Amino acid sequence: MSRKTLTQYLVEQQRKKQAVSAEVRLLIETVARACKAISHAVSKGALGGVLGSLGTENVQGEVQKKLDVMSNEILLEANEWGGHLAAMASEEMETIHLIPNRYPKGEYLLLFDPLDGSSNIDVNVSIGTIFSVLQAPHHTSGQDVDEQDFLQPGSRQVAAGYAVYGPQTTLVLTVGTGVVSFTLDKEMGSWLLTGEDLNIPEQTSEFAINMSNMRHWEAPVKRYIDDCLAGKEGSLGKDYNMRWIASMVADVHRILTRGGLFMYPRDNRASGKKGKLRLMYEANPMSFIIEQAGGAAIDGNQRILDIQPEALHQRVGVVLGSKEEVERVRRYHEEG
Repeated sequence: MSRKTLTQYLVEQQRKKQAVSAEVRLLIETVARACKAISHAVSKGALGGVLGSLGTENVQGEVQKKLDVMSNEILLEANEWGGHLAAMASEEMETIHLIPNRYPKGEYLLLFDPLDGSSNIDVNVSIGTIFSVLQAPHHTSGQDVDEQDFLQPGSRQVAAGYAVYGPQTTLVLTVGTGVVSFTLDKEMGSWLLTGEDLNIPEQTSEFAINMSNMRHWEAPVKRYIDDCLAGKEGSLGKDYNMRWIASMVADVHRILTRGGLFMYPRDNRASGKKGKLRLMYEANPMSFIIEQAGGAAIDGNQRILDIQPEALHQRVGVVLGSKEEVERVRRYHEEG
């Protein structure tokens, strides 16, 4: 029996479950095609002359890699002309990107981190693309959208997904009816369904965090990690393993596959008081996926998908993964 393609899956979601509109289906297919192009560029590496830095900085103050900028351009160009979008926003751009007047405009907004984990590009470690789809508030009034229209809580996402460029290229997607994964068949050029109804185990004995920041952590985070490190003799009564890839897509994909806890918490440094990861195009789409797979996602105290954004590039603390462990971290924050 042949595997279901991404297009077949989306058509089923449109026809049987009314989970997506025709416009969202076509939009997701366009993003997936862009991810194929990024995957191809990533896989060529030094042979394609795409490794190394440009020597420029993005709006976050981060040095831009050649592949960061290339991936951003691929996603912009792929999605401009289709007629499904009113505007886009990206980690690599200071403000929103309106659809040019020469193209028809749609009723959706697309946000993306074009290449997450780009510090890993030059060392051949898994990286990826994260995306989020929102509905534009003014799509019937003929007005151009503005930055304010993007500032919707994550609970209002229409769809979210990520691609991992690793030993295989994998696309993980939710349209609000659970989580599925597709693997890119590079010979056929097709995304084929390889995982349905993905579910994160409620319990885990694995966590992912950058331990080098320990001295800056807030007390509840330090307490939790200390309890994990205490092992069977400690209050949690089991030995934990630590994993840290420094690529959110790769760390989250592992958790989605076998359970675990991913933490990039707020800390006591001036640069970390609000968190490090971006709410709109990193934390929100990942939290939507994690919740749809039976996990949980908080900023320490609050459900991430309930946060009302105040800025396009707003940062946030992130704790997500197996529900029982996320709840434990939340309780530690409550107790101080």
